[in-house]
Amino acid sequence: MLKLTYTENGFYLECLAQSLEEWVTRRVVLALRVGTPISVEPSTASFLLPASLPEIGRLVEEAQQEGSEIIGLCACDAEYVEVCLHGSWVDGGSKNGEGVFVTAMSDRAEFFLYKLWQDAQACTSSLR
Repeated sequence: MLKLTYTENGFYLECLAQSLEEWVTRRVVLALRVGTPISVEPSTASFLLPASLPEIGRLVEEAQQEGSEIIGLCACDAEYVEVCLHGSWVDGGSKNGEGVFVTAMSDRAEFFLYKLWQDAQACTSSLR
């Protein structure tokens, strides 16, 4: 599964071996045990990848294999491609939009998307 953690400064993407259902169940149980609010609801999340990444064309192929219900791609402009994912938003009562988004697709697609995100982060940090 893919886990996107949104904070006030951006987001962080992780590729986890756990199933989506197992992760959500553990998160809900944790919230119950420590007495914190939690909500889990269907949602979408999106982020940008540089269109100049060498394997962005392969991402288009992966998205087509996954089907439009889980992952969608849209060219924003000449520089960026928007990746839109369907999954679940897990909110612990934060008032500032922080939370976690989780989704599941084939292991191959998850790993490939995670690798592209890492490549984009490396490109961004080298420009600073």
